[in-house]
Amino acid sequence: MKVEAKKKFIRIFEKRFRSDKVLQKKFKERTAMFEANPSNPFLHDHKLTGEKEGFRAFSITGDIRVIYVVEKDIAYFLDIGTHNQIY
Repeated sequence: MKVEAKKKFIRIFEKRFRSDKVLQKKFKERTAMFEANPSNPFLHDHKLTGEKEGFRAFSITGDIRVIYVVEKDIAYFLDIGTHNQIY
């Protein structure tokens, strides 16, 4: 699946994880995994409900998630952060 990051996502990523090189590497690994197979069970991909209904999320680490939406076979990354930051 093709992936694109919205401008807001890039700003949030830079703000929250600019100095965390380990997380940046993990993000690249998980994004590549997601592009190859979004259904990979290792990613813990799931639909969101409530205010975020229509969006999906997958895990970068145990607590770090990416929220995205799929439109015309493109996954647009919208937000990234800990469970408490994004929900």
